[in-house]
Amino acid sequence: MLDTSDLTAAVERFADRLRAAPQSRLQQGAAAEGLALARELAVRAQAVETPGAEPRIIPDAGVFVVADQLAVAGADLAEALRTAPSPSRERELDEAVTLVREARERSGL
Repeated sequence: MLDTSDLTAAVERFADRLRAAPQSRLQQGAAAEGLALARELAVRAQAVETPGAEPRIIPDAGVFVVADQLAVAGADLAEALRTAPSPSRERELDEAVTLVREARERSGL
């Protein structure tokens, strides 16, 4: 099984920063960045779990929910990658960790 702790840690760090951010910062783009990342991670998790199926998109439930949406999407992807039978998932894991770090930097948090 693949060790996905780097992904889990990166997602939790970003989610924690979103939770601690003031409303003004969230509305200035941090929440949008978090939602975009959550959506991307969810699509990737669904592609691992059910290849070829039409992905379901995470709805915009507001700036105060984004951190939880990100945490759930990140945990879903980590679990999907961790239990996937293919050994080629390491590249996908590395890409996901990079996506999280880049999104956090763009958010300014």
